[in-house]
Amino acid sequence: MTEGRGVKPLDIALVVAMGQNRAIGRDGNLPWRLRSDMKFFRKVTMGKPVIMGRRTFESLPRVLDGRLNIVLTRDPDFSVPGVVAVASLEAAIKEARTWAAREGADEIAVIGGEGVFSAVMPQADRIYLTEVHAAPDADTWFPELEAGAWREVSRDAYGAGPQDDYDFSIVILERL
Repeated sequence: MTEGRGVKPLDIALVVAMGQNRAIGRDGNLPWRLRSDMKFFRKVTMGKPVIMGRRTFESLPRVLDGRLNIVLTRDPDFSVPGVVAVASLEAAIKEARTWAAREGADEIAVIGGEGVFSAVMPQADRIYLTEVHAAPDADTWFPELEAGAWREVSRDAYGAGPQDDYDFSIVILERL
């Protein structure tokens, strides 16, 4: 069956770590070190297509293994082995849906940055939110969530581990 024949479209999930002040980045990096959250990020995105902006991609140490890396960029010369470069969010979602259908992925993961999160928010079905219990200096922010549009389906609190700067909670939100 296809999406046009009554099958629900593949869910789009945002995967984000956000400070209490909505901070998500500073100087092209995360404004904290949370090794425990990196493990969660890997678990929740593994085997899925991941959509990100070029600056988010450039902040990564390498292409994310076990996932289709789709990078939104206005640079027509952007080319990295193991990355699908696209010029629009629509093209990114189309690539993600095609790959997910072929590989059996159950959702599309959008991993940032600020502009990509803002653009895809109206289409998002789920948010995997790491609430960092800190308000660090930042230059990149997660958009405000529309009041009454989301319900919390789970929340787990974690104390800072040996390689974590702060305590944090992992929250899953689903669109109402």
